[in-house]
Amino acid sequence: MVTYIDAATAPLKNTGAIRLYGAEDFEGMRRACQLTARCLDALVPMVKPGVTTAAIDKFVFEFGADHGALPATLNYRGYKYSVCTSINHVVCHGMPDDKPLRDGDIVNIDVTYLLDGWHGDSSRMYPVGQIKRAAERLMEVTYECLMRGIAAVRPGARTGAIGEAIQTYAEAERCSVVRDFCGHGVGRLFHDSPNILHYGKANEGPELREGMIFTIEPMINLGKPHVKVLSDGWTAVTRDRSLTAQYEHTVGVTANGCEIFTLSPAGLDRPGLG
Repeated sequence: MVTYIDAATAPLKNTGAIRLYGAEDFEGMRRACQLTARCLDALVPMVKPGVTTAAIDKFVFEFGADHGALPATLNYRGYKYSVCTSINHVVCHGMPDDKPLRDGDIVNIDVTYLLDGWHGDSSRMYPVGQIKRAAERLMEVTYECLMRGIAAVRPGARTGAIGEAIQTYAEAERCSVVRDFCGHGVGRLFHDSPNILHYGKANEGPELREGMIFTIEPMINLGKPHVKVLSDGWTAVTRDRSLTAQYEHTVGVTANGCEIFTLSPAGLDRPGLG
């Protein structure tokens, strides 16, 4: 049984109930999410061969500090970094280090800022130098999966409609959808209900209602969908070492559809526009 609750009266913990946020809450999310989007925009010229992901991590922390925000990942369940940087066959939760990026790499950079009590969560893919066409195509397919998932969001639909839209397109393009990780409710909490699966059927899952806020963040592989988590407890990689990509937006359900809170103000959140 799915329970919905007024976010204004809900406790600050994940109880399994789905929060419904109001107009003032949406405004708070716009501010947090736009800060995240501006940070991701600012990283575009920085991501190039020779740059370390540790330098990217430092930039994300300082950008947030300059704007009165903290990275939500920093010290989250023992995670020590301000950002996740996932390169090539790393599906998600890649940890920054001093190894330089190489020409031909693709890297997902996932940033969540906590600003005035609101979490702005988004990620994008960045090409490093000249990348192969297979990598470029994977990024294009993954972005299209995200946008098709977002297009399925409207009151009365179910969360499964998002997953069906993503899975149908990805598999038609001879790619696979990672099952081990999903989108999630977000707002006052970093991770909240409901889970947003990136596969499934349109008649499955909780009903979408106006005021819900959540992420959609498909991880799409060139090879098989299977992943494994490394011994560090965080880094998830494709089992067959195939390339993987991810794009993520935070959205809020409106009366007629949804609002994308994390759109790039410079229009840089699509493949090939860096």
